[in-house]
Amino acid sequence: MSQPRATAIGFTAVLLWALLALFTVGSAPVPPLQLNAMCFALGGTLGLIWAVATGQLSALRKVPLPAFALGTIGLFGYHALYFAALRNAPPAQAGLIAYLWPLLIVLFSGLLPGESLRPGHLFGGLAGFAGAALIIVGGGTGFAPEHLTGYALALACALTWSGYSVLSRRFGTVPTVAVALFCVVTALFSSLLHLMLEETVAPQGLLGWAAVLGLGLGPVGLAFYTWDIGVKRGDIQMLGVASYAAPLFSTLILVLVGIAEPTLRLALATVLITGGAGLAARASLRRKPTVAVSASSDG
Repeated sequence: MSQPRATAIGFTAVLLWALLALFTVGSAPVPPLQLNAMCFALGGTLGLIWAVATGQLSALRKVPLPAFALGTIGLFGYHALYFAALRNAPPAQAGLIAYLWPLLIVLFSGLLPGESLRPGHLFGGLAGFAGAALIIVGGGTGFAPEHLTGYALALACALTWSGYSVLSRRFGTVPTVAVALFCVVTALFSSLLHLMLEETVAPQGLLGWAAVLGLGLGPVGLAFYTWDIGVKRGDIQMLGVASYAAPLFSTLILVLVGIAEPTLRLALATVLITGGAGLAARASLRRKPTVAVSASSDG
């Protein structure tokens, strides 16, 4: 698989994550850990069906322990930390700190063999972060010291996902179908925490169940498989910067369905995020060609 194709496949995860806010709103009042368990169970089932259909089910028994640990910590750890952060700090500020992960991916990826960090990647990442900040924080208040615990959890969240994404490249020979195993284990852990900390609430009506199904098949399902392909075989720095399109597209979707209103802030954020992606793309095109990452036929 060529690097441009893998990058394009990885970017579909960003497009799917843009639906996260819309489907999450529709899934209310399901508590977060229960929602996590339901969605990852769907995502894991989706992967298991794919494994059976493609004859890769036996590969799940051969996933190296380090790769299994990384995948479980990445998927479960990120979401557990994210939910905890939003419970201990204002959602806008905690969400902004958590959304440092695309910029951290750009920075950390420069340490990978065969990768180099160009100024365009860095400036593009900073521009994308500025655009995301405009969308996420909006007109909210500043950072309050009494919420330091929540802010620390959000930073740990960003470090977890960026670390998972970058380190996944070190396990390029592990087939993407292994993500099904990570999803199943994440669903089990989320279920245990839900039973300990939350009260079970069923989705409300057909719309609520459809939102949960949409989450499990898309943003908390297929997205993790396509992201795995992208970070292992694509341009990881370009993907890092392009990930800032997720909050932009998410807000645009909310505007289209009438949940949010178009603003000048949204227009400025659009310019910053698309400009940042353009800078990163230009830096990637100017980079010296590197040897393509070998890939199996599972992608």
